[in-house]
Amino acid sequence: MTSTFPNISISTERLVLRPLDEDDVPALAAMMNDEQVGAWTDVPQPYTEDQAHTWVTEYAPTQRTAGRGLDLAVTEFLTQRLVGLVQLAKTNWHIRSTELSYVVAPWARGEGYASEAALVTAQWLFRDQKFERIELRTAAGNTASQQVAQKIGCISEGVLRNACIAHVRAEDGTWSDIRTDFIVWSLLPEDLDGAGEQLADTGGFTSFSDWN
Repeated sequence: MTSTFPNISISTERLVLRPLDEDDVPALAAMMNDEQVGAWTDVPQPYTEDQAHTWVTEYAPTQRTAGRGLDLAVTEFLTQRLVGLVQLAKTNWHIRSTELSYVVAPWARGEGYASEAALVTAQWLFRDQKFERIELRTAAGNTASQQVAQKIGCISEGVLRNACIAHVRAEDGTWSDIRTDFIVWSLLPEDLDGAGEQLADTGGFTSFSDWN
């Protein structure tokens, strides 16, 4: 029997991580049309509200019920504004392992939201879901995402050479692919000790290679 993630919300003092809903569609589309998101993820550019609606109503629920992963909207506790996303993917229930990705909206960067959301997700996975390993992959040039991985206590395990496709936008607005390396990070339950004290004002992006 396939295991699945529960349909849950996770809270911190500043944030609520919850399932995506249809009210998120306009903000989600705006977030995904950001140039940094286009550069470091495989989210189609431009990203339409129709695509966002399909993601919210079809892709995300299917991923969860099939046991492959979980998509969580990251919202401000006080304003309920969408400020980012956390995604779990490539989940292996036998070895209790999953891959974590995150993105922060351009209007919410510099607040430490990526680190806070990633850390509370990791704590929930290890304590409540009894996971034993979380993996992150960051493009070699994506220093913001690497900083987030370091802040939450991840350990760099090595480099997957030429395994990542990033994107560059030309002056005419067209995008082209460039190959680069992936840095692989892991987080185990014992790595979380003291991680909350290391969080800093930074945002970040990981690959989102499965998002469409």
